[in-house]
Amino acid sequence: MKSFDDPSRYDGKAYGIVISGHFNEPDTYVTRRTEGMSDWLVTLTQSGAGYMRTPSGETLCRPGDVALLCPGVPHQYGTVPGGRWQFMWAHFSPRLMETGLLPEAEVLLHHADGINEYKRFHRAFRRIISDSIERSPYWQELCEMTIREILLLLAQALNKQTDPRIRETLRYLSEHMKEPIRIDTLAQSVSLSPSRLSHLFKAQTGFTILEALNRMRVQQAALLLTHTDRTALEVSFDVGFHNYNHFANQFRKVFGIAPSKYKGAKN
Repeated sequence: MKSFDDPSRYDGKAYGIVISGHFNEPDTYVTRRTEGMSDWLVTLTQSGAGYMRTPSGETLCRPGDVALLCPGVPHQYGTVPGGRWQFMWAHFSPRLMETGLLPEAEVLLHHADGINEYKRFHRAFRRIISDSIERSPYWQELCEMTIREILLLLAQALNKQTDPRIRETLRYLSEHMKEPIRIDTLAQSVSLSPSRLSHLFKAQTGFTILEALNRMRVQQAALLLTHTDRTALEVSFDVGFHNYNHFANQFRKVFGIAPSKYKGAKN
């Protein structure tokens, strides 16, 4: 991986590896490539604002925005006048097939709605930069895998029609599956009232928040029953249930069979 303090030294040619960095630039910062480049550029804006200008127009990059600039397009990008632009970036090879999952655009822009989605993109960019600095075995392969993760996260976000606040709620439930969930705390985290969140969640998913949480738990339990030697009782605690009978009832609602029989049927 190559990293340049002076971005003008990068000639826009595909090296077959990832090139990444983390910049915090004043409004004198600008990069122009009149013939475009032969690889892709992806950025995550952390603070301030930048712009990307192509023949189709100008795209502003604000905090939380992930921008993807495609190869072969004449472009200019830089810091918006009067401020600074702090962003992480990576150039990567056109051979990554995951780009085919995304809509065609000179600049594809996605705003990471909610703190959890932003953190996931941010962690991915940080891993790319860290792996390139550490240069441990297979660092190039690790960087490419993380680029693929970013592209898949973009494809997933752009292909979903779900309200971003509901996506944020589902993400929160998945990350706190084993913990007690308070609807008022969850609603506050996505800037909705408890009643509005409950109504919107049911309208978009077909389930109440508690039903969705229990389905996540029992679906994870089914995987554990299938692929581990743990008992149904052990699995019930693994996924966040504190009462086995309640777990068994919820399991039957989803799979139509008791968890103990499900484990026997899969073995």
